[in-house]
Amino acid sequence: MAMTDEDALDFAIVVYREDDRWDAELLPATLTSDLHGLIHAMKQQPSESGTIGLVAVGDEFFVALRVLGERVEVFLSDIAASWDFPLARQALDYLDVPVPDEEELDEILQDEETALPAGDLSIFADLGLDEMELGILSGDIDLLPEDVLSSIAARLGFSEPFERAIESVFG
Repeated sequence: MAMTDEDALDFAIVVYREDDRWDAELLPATLTSDLHGLIHAMKQQPSESGTIGLVAVGDEFFVALRVLGERVEVFLSDIAASWDFPLARQALDYLDVPVPDEEELDEILQDEETALPAGDLSIFADLGLDEMELGILSGDIDLLPEDVLSSIAARLGFSEPFERAIESVFG
């Protein structure tokens, strides 16, 4: 689905396994700026193997989360987003990664061909998406966050429920 910048929306989707099949549901849009609320919502979702949260913030960045019992893994696609977006800043705080200062941000942004991720690159390794692939996908600045998340969903085997949830956002 090709989108223009004006079409880019924020969305949060929780993905979980039930009866040996993947399912996905749209979470309230307010959670796209509230990491702790997002984690709380994910912990409420019963699942056989933990829950996965996929959040896109416009055409800027995405956050992937995985909740397994009390363990929470977080992956942020672009550190630079922490200056402008609460969710990205909260993700860095959660990961105990300092928000870059102005000079560091200038260095990061100097190479506009690269996004600098933070967090657990091996978040989905046990499901078939290794660190290198996730790094390549998240670093491709030509892809919208929605497209990267769609690729991740396809690699992990829950493309159909993910796309259904996306369609409920974009119609």
